[in-house]
Amino acid sequence: MDIQMRKDGSGRLVMEYRISRMAETLGRLDGNENWPIIPVGRADWERTIARNPGIRLVSFSSGEETRDSVTKVTLEYDNAEALLKFLDPSESRASLHMENQSGRLNIILNEPVSSQYDEDLFALMRNVSGGYNFSISFSADGNSVLEITDGMGRSAPVPDSAEIVPSGRKVSLSIGIMDILAVPDGLGVIFSW
Repeated sequence: MDIQMRKDGSGRLVMEYRISRMAETLGRLDGNENWPIIPVGRADWERTIARNPGIRLVSFSSGEETRDSVTKVTLEYDNAEALLKFLDPSESRASLHMENQSGRLNIILNEPVSSQYDEDLFALMRNVSGGYNFSISFSADGNSVLEITDGMGRSAPVPDSAEIVPSGRKVSLSIGIMDILAVPDGLGVIFSW
C-alpha cells in the first residue's frame, strides 16, 4: 500500500495485494468455492467505494501468476477523512491530526496478541503466509517521518524482521505477515509530515 497525500489532505492510494493460490484452494475445500476469500473483483471494489463518499476508483486490474492471484487498485480521495474511513471503517484503528500543512497519521496494524489464540490456526497462517510481506509507504510534500508503535499507539522498537525507511520524501515499512501477527504487544505506524 502506498499512501500519497497532498497539502490539502487529498491524495492517492495505490494497493497491490497477492493471495496465495494455495489459500484460495484451501478456502474452496470447505464448500465456499463460489466466494472469494477477500474482495478481488472490480464489482467488489465498486461496491466498497460506493459506500465511501470522497473516494474514487481510478484503476483496477487482476490476474494470476504461477503462485498468486494479484490485484492492483488505485484510488483517489478528496480529503483525509475519506482516506481514514476507507482505511478503518470501524474508526478504532486509524486516526489523523492535521494542522496547517503538517500532520500525523496513526494506523494500528495489529493489536496486542491474546494469550488465548488457536495454535492450529496460527500454524495454518504460518504455512499460507510464508514468504508474503505487508508493505506500507507514505509520502507528502516535503519530508516525512515513520515511527513504529505497539498496538496501543505507544512508541516501540522496530521488530528485528522489519525493514524501514524512517525519514525522507517517502517513508516505508515492510514486514512478513506472520511477523506482524507474532509481535506480542501489537504493531502500528505513525506517519508525520
